[in-house]
Amino acid sequence: MKVLICDDNKEFVSSIYEYLSGQEDMEVVGVAYDGNETLRKINELSPDVILLDVIMPELDGVGVMQRLVESKMTNPPAVIVLSAISQDKMIKEAIELGAYCFMLKPFEMELLTRRIRSTYEERMKNNSSVKPLASSNKTQFINVPRTNTPLDAEVEVTNLMHSIGIPANISGHQFLREAILLVIEDRGMIGGITKELYPSVAKKHKTTSTKVERAIRHALEVSWSRGRMDLFEKECGYNTKENRGKPTNGEFIAMAAELIRMKLKQGGALEKML
Repeated sequence: MKVLICDDNKEFVSSIYEYLSGQEDMEVVGVAYDGNETLRKINELSPDVILLDVIMPELDGVGVMQRLVESKMTNPPAVIVLSAISQDKMIKEAIELGAYCFMLKPFEMELLTRRIRSTYEERMKNNSSVKPLASSNKTQFINVPRTNTPLDAEVEVTNLMHSIGIPANISGHQFLREAILLVIEDRGMIGGITKELYPSVAKKHKTTSTKVERAIRHALEVSWSRGRMDLFEKECGYNTKENRGKPTNGEFIAMAAELIRMKLKQGGALEKML
């Protein structure tokens, strides 16, 4: 898989370059630090996948994608959009312009490699059906079908965590995110939260179930203190007065998993997120 990294943060680019270079099935064919350079590198290097930051000098990520659409490439590279901010309008626009997925910074490198592989596989499946954009007075886009996949679930959970104000730099963020994803995959896990769910999260992060439970509780308390949980309550129909105060870890995880499950069932409409 030929990967092109496009981001104006040179330190960030360097860390991704170093990590991806250690993957046997990937080759970083180049890097670009602004939008115009990105377009030149795409033409010169023909990458399979590009990691594209939204905010860049000269031409931003959305502008790069618009130029790709206008170029009417018959086999354009798959785009993974990277951003430190999450805005529904921006995400919707990126998806409409053909982005295969959206990743909110910061993220784990292991997750990035999984996204690159799944995006590459999806691109290869779509190759036979990719056609030049028809000429018309009306702008047309190459729309990548969005399906109910684990990849979409990860995007939805990440956006939810960001929306309710849980900082990405605390351990509870990763633990809670992982727990919600596990329950989305298997509803039964919420029935064994202390015997199955917490141990599963703890095993992956090489810690203990007790630390996982405490860290998740702390993450939720942080969200409460910031006054951001009311959005979640409204979406889930949970009332703190009628439901005996703040939800427990298990209640929150169960409600979050069900909320995202419904979002995905409705077509994964990212613009409908909190």
